Formats: sequence, C-alpha cells, structure tokens
Amino acid sequence: MKKLIEIRNLNIAYGGPSGWTNVVQSVCFEIARGEAFGLVGESGCGKSTVAYRLLGYGTINSLVQTGEVLFDGTDLLKLDATSLRRLRGNRIAVVPQNPTTSLSPSMRVGSQIREMIATHKALPDGMTMERRIVELFSLVGLPDVGRRYPHELSGGQQQRVAIAMAVACNPDLLVLDEPTTGLDVTTQRQIIQLLSDLRARIGMAMLYVTHDLALLAQIADRVGVMYAGQLVEVAPCDQLLAAPAHPYSRGLIASIPTVDDTNRRTQGLRGVLRRDQMPTGCKFEPRCDLATTTCRTTPQLLEPLEDRRAVACMRWQVAAAHQAADNQTRPNPKFAAKPERLLSIADLNLSYRSPGIFDRFFRKTPPPVVRDIDLELRFGEVVALVGESGSGKSTIARAISGRLPPLAGLISLDGSLLAPALKDRTVEQLRQIQYIFQNPDASLNPRRRIRVTLARPLDHFGRQVNEKTLETVLEHVGLHAGYLDRFPEQLSGGERQRIAIARALLVNPKVLICDEILSALDVSVQARIVELLRSLKEEHAVAMLFISHDLAVVQKLADRVAVLYRGELMQLADTNTLLGTPLHPYTEMLLEAAPGLRKDGHVSRPPAAPTFKAVPGIGCPFAGRCPRQPGSVCADTRPPVHETGNGFVRCHLPVDGLGRHARTPERARSSAVEDTRLQSL
Repeated sequence: MKKLIEIRNLNIAYGGPSGWTNVVQSVCFEIARGEAFGLVGESGCGKSTVAYRLLGYGTINSLVQTGEVLFDGTDLLKLDATSLRRLRGNRIAVVPQNPTTSLSPSMRVGSQIREMIATHKALPDGMTMERRIVELFSLVGLPDVGRRYPHELSGGQQQRVAIAMAVACNPDLLVLDEPTTGLDVTTQRQIIQLLSDLRARIGMAMLYVTHDLALLAQIADRVGVMYAGQLVEVAPCDQLLAAPAHPYSRGLIASIPTVDDTNRRTQGLRGVLRRDQMPTGCKFEPRCDLATTTCRTTPQLLEPLEDRRAVACMRWQVAAAHQAADNQTRPNPKFAAKPERLLSIADLNLSYRSPGIFDRFFRKTPPPVVRDIDLELRFGEVVALVGESGSGKSTIARAISGRLPPLAGLISLDGSLLAPALKDRTVEQLRQIQYIFQNPDASLNPRRRIRVTLARPLDHFGRQVNEKTLETVLEHVGLHAGYLDRFPEQLSGGERQRIAIARALLVNPKVLICDEILSALDVSVQARIVELLRSLKEEHAVAMLFISHDLAVVQKLADRVAVLYRGELMQLADTNTLLGTPLHPYTEMLLEAAPGLRKDGHVSRPPAAPTFKAVPGIGCPFAGRCPRQPGSVCADTRPPVHETGNGFVRCHLPVDGLGRHARTPERARSSAVEDTRLQSL
C-alpha cells in the first residue's frame, strides 16, 4: 500500500525553568492510504504531542529537535503558517477529545461547518451550501441540526458535529484524539461504526489516539504502543491484543477489564513513570518484572520481527513465554457489603427548572427530568448507575450531594434526613459525602498548586495537614511527590483526574460519588484506581455510587447495578445477575454495545423515530426504540415493576418473556399469550 504519511526520527522537547526536556524520542511510523493506525499508551507518553504535529500544532514552549513528518512527500515541519492553514481541515483534519471546547458556543453548528467549507472552497460542483451541510449531518447520523447552538446538543451529538466538520472537505487523513472518551457505550459504537463507514466511503486514513484498547480493536488495522516518548511496539491490531511482545504492551493489555471474560485477571502496571529518573537504557526498566542490569544501560530501538511487527526489547521472547501464564483466568471475588443501610433515596423527582409564578399560582410542579427513584446504599457497597448520556445519572448524583434540591422525595444518610440544599447541611455531612467530578479541568483551581488544592479540604474539615499525608495519597493514585508543586496546566488530563480523586479521599468520606472518574484515565491507571476503590470498600466500608459507561469496570467493582433510561430506573439487580442474564431490552442493548478485545462486527442501533411516543411519566420511556415492544400499550401505560429476587425490572412483558435466553419453547408459548393480551389493551 502507498504511504500517505511517514514520521521519521521525530524528537520533540518541552522547555521550562530547568531547561529543555525531551518528551518524544526517535519516533518512526507510517500510515498508508485508507489505513487506520492506533496510537496508545499511558497519559503523558507523548501520543497527543505526536498526533498534533501532523497538523503542525505545538505549544509555545515545544521544540522539534530533529525529524521529518512527510505528508504525500512534503515535510510538514518545513511549511510556513500559510501553507499549513491550507492543509488543515482540507487534507488533514482533526477530531478533538472535547467537542464542547472545540465548537464555538456563540455560533450555530451549521454556520461553523459552512465556515470550514467556505474557507477551503470545498463545495462540490452543482451543490448548494445548505444541501451540503444537510448531507454532512446525514453522513454522521444526525437530522438537520444546523440552527442549533452546541449547548443545545448532547455530548454524542456534539462529537458527531465535530466529525461532520472534520470530513466536510473529504480529507486524506483524519487525526482523532480520544474522540469517544466519556461517551456511553451505545454512542461509542455508533461513532466507531460511523468512522468505519466514512473510511470505506471516502477512503481516508486515520490516526486514532486513545487509551481504550477494547474500542480500538473494533477499528484499527495496526497499533503503535508508546512509553515515555518512545515507540516500543508496532503490530497489527489483532496480533498485538492476542500476543503482545513488549512487556509494557503486555502490562497494558493485562490491565483491561472486558465484559466477555468475567474471570480474566486485571492488574495495573507496577510503579509510575518518573521522567526525572530515567535510565540511560530501556525507559521501561524501572517498572519491568523481566528487566536485567543490561536493560538499564542498553538503549532499546524498534527492531523488525515477522508479520509486520516491530518491538524495542531485547527480552521480548522471554516476555512472550510469560504471556501464557498471565492469560490464565483467576477468580475475581467481590467483597460482601454490610447489611446496614447507609444512604437511602425515596420517591426522588428532579428538575432543572424552578417553579415559576404561574406554576405556583396553579399549584403545578415543573416537569421532572428524573422521576420516582428509589435506591439505597449499604455500608461498603458499590452501586453502579449506568445508562446513555442524558439519562439522568449525574442529575441524581447532584441531588445526593445537595447541588440540586429535589422537587420531591427524601434523601437520608446513616438514619438522618439530609437537607435538600448543600448550604443547609452540616460540616460533618459535607465531609461524609464526597463528589469526584468527571471533568477535572473545571474542578481544579488553575491558579493553585496541587499542594494547596490537596491541603484545602484537610484544613476545611479540621484535619492536620502534613507532607507525608499528601505524598501517601498521591502514591495511592499512581503519582509521586514531585506533583505537589505543579499547577493543573502542567498535568495531563489523566493526571488531573487522579488529583481530583486524591482530594476526595483525603477526608475519609463514608460515601463517594464517582461520576465517570475513570473515563480520562489510561487502562493501567484505571486498574490501579479500581483496586484502590476496592480496598476502601473492603477495609473502611466506604459506600460508592459509581456512575460509568464502562460496563467492564462496573463488572469488576460494583455489587449491584441500576440501569437508568430517560430519568427512570429500568432494572436493578446484583452485578453478576444483571450482566450475565439481562432482562430489560434496554439492558440487553447496552451489553451488546460493550466492546471486547476482539473485533466483533457489532452493528449499533441508533435511536429510531418512535412509532409510539410515550408521555413522560405515563408510558415506558423506552417506547418507540424497544425492539420487543408489543404495541401502543408501552406508550400509553406505565410499565409494572416485577420483583426479581435480588432486584426488579420495569417492563410490560412478563419476566419469563424477558432476557436473552427467555424464549425457550415453554416460555415462548407463555410470552405469546401475554403479547396478544398486551396488544389488545
């Protein structure tokens, strides 16, 4: 295949008070036309630094020391600003990690796409601008949302708009920087399916930067693994995931939990990356279980192997021999929660709209976005709250923490009723419930060093502040004492998230609200954080409401799982039961979309135009999208709640007619009778 882009011996350094620090060293790889190449590694390994150099982007304190970035034979590092602007968006486009910050909040999304097409004069012959914009929206699976502002779209819709803008000029190369981080599994699959379709239709190549190897398995042809600024392995995707050669690749893959292998052992890599303590030889030597004294002093370079593979390790054959032992499945026990109830939620209804003057006059309440939630947490229990974006997961978390007073319902902690609003709660109640936010960029003060950020909650709750305490909590989240004197802007996204987690743990809470806290972390750190949360649960009986899109992590950590859809609980059960034999059709849909480490060919089902549209609070919220909907009864009638022994399911179909394996001959006859009865209602 003909090379589209080739990176040769790329070296990049960042400048600071202590001089220049080399962050990318001797990176070499190429991408052929139409090929999808994945770039993976832990936070801070340099993968985004390399990716953005393909568009000529670099921070003001960065310097390309040596190397070439050849795009169709032209060295991008030698182009002036005007030439780069002609390429960006036209022949090389980028889909950023956070579409919220990349889309202008003051412009309608249609105008932003119009600007891209007009800038590069890329309107196809015989087509009007309006028709082209509608065509691009259709290409990414959206209706005509051109007149909407970004804040009027969900996160998944914003990401689709960003992709539509990126492909507006039919680029030869698409650079994707974590394009699905924070999206729910069904939306992730729709985005991956969309990218695969666009790649086949337009013939563009892709550089996909991510830490999600399970998702990468569904789209990438080849993968490059980076560590400490160096490529340590390049291999076809399926070969890398099945039999990694480098010890670091092996450790990364061993860290990945998957829903299709319940007993597979996951374990974070030993130690942390310390750029200030790098050996002269292999950079991974301080963390490698197979390293020798020779590894510490002998530099390792990529050496070609058979089957289009390359690895930078003199002991890769020894590592391969250890692979079989690591692949053995091991039990993954869950620690039993105490029977005492710690947190209780009863008949909770939430709305973001306060009652207006007419509401009060006519004694009406604003329409709730979350309704009739009953949930409880026991001491030492982890309850996972799962569902698509916009289902109300974070809204419930905000109400528990006091940031959103409920329209109706009660929340109690350890037998005491909690005041609805945060300002009315006692200092001790505030300490006992700690919230870890999804976006650390908005929850860390950019003007305060990490030392001050961590010391503040200790001081606020009357705890002693000392250096050892701060260093210990950093070690728990995979960081070291050198981070205490840094500002948030000097940290990667994953490192900032670890600081946010450390801050919440410092005051020894009884309840942790974890709102997508792992979505920005690489898989090795995820495994370490999961083990940390498990130890808090086991040793200190800390209860957790764990909001996540990652069902594999939920499987490893949670005791029970609550499935939420459009503000209503669809199913609640213990984790093994719910993930092993899901009952509600929506639960089935979520599990089918969860990726594994093998390409599965799953075709995601996007939301369809509802045949029967339910009135909120009256019919089933899943009506119109449900593949097993028996008729209009789902839209007109509130679904009954069926007790299931360890939980419940809310559905018009009988329990024996639900689930993947429910349609045995005997049950099929029973369900057919029930379906006929429902359709006659």
